[in-house]
Amino acid sequence: GEDSRSFHISIQGTPLSIASVGETYSVTAVAGGQLILECSEDAVPPPHIEWHWEGSPLREDARRRVLAEGRFLQIRAVGAADGGEYSCRATNALGDTSLRVQVEVHG
Repeated sequence: GEDSRSFHISIQGTPLSIASVGETYSVTAVAGGQLILECSEDAVPPPHIEWHWEGSPLREDARRRVLAEGRFLQIRAVGAADGGEYSCRATNALGDTSLRVQVEVHG
């Protein structure tokens, strides 16, 4: 079978620039806006998705929420402290894959 993967990053209400280097993406977000990262994996069976920030499991709070069983990471009222490396890891019985995105906050 073919191994296909896609990674989509979207941001609402603020400008966004994306640069892709290998499997690491770089995103520039504007302080005060909302950032939505999507870990889009169409694997069968459906994967278990985990989000990490700076190498540690992401802790959800009032501003950072994982939606749709891990497919989306929503960060509201983005601030300088939200910058850093985010990664999502999708795992199923056939293996796992991870993707990284470096977020820079300007504001």
